[in-house]
Amino acid sequence: MLILAKAALGLCATMVMAGVYVFREGVIRVNVDEHREGGAHVHVWVPATIVSVGMHFVPKDQLNRVTEETRPFLPVLREVAKELEKYPNVELVDVADARDHVRVAMVDGKLRIDAVSADGDVVHVSVPARVLRDLADELEERAPGV
Repeated sequence: MLILAKAALGLCATMVMAGVYVFREGVIRVNVDEHREGGAHVHVWVPATIVSVGMHFVPKDQLNRVTEETRPFLPVLREVAKELEKYPNVELVDVADARDHVRVAMVDGKLRIDAVSADGDVVHVSVPARVLRDLADELEERAPGV
């Protein structure tokens, strides 16, 4: 019985450590609600680690094409992402008219984009700033000549 308890404790500790590793970079959250007949309601929460891990599974020809197209913008993306990390709570853009409202802000170290249309459609996207920097670094590493 003692061996079974030790095995269970080891398994639980391993699962906790795996969870900590997977969620160490935070969570990417996407919520879309269309308020109309047959409208979509999509709510996705994924660990931000999926971006860096997913980069290793992108076919090389597709990744080469993307890095070629984005090469001029990669240094800017890296610098913007690095600077965003310095301002964990700041409003970047807030635009509203009689029909729509869009807000882009850093909230607790995450780039958050909120959009609400006059039809009642709502989109919320939240991405940790660190993920943007890691993505820019990864793309720059794979794009020679930057």
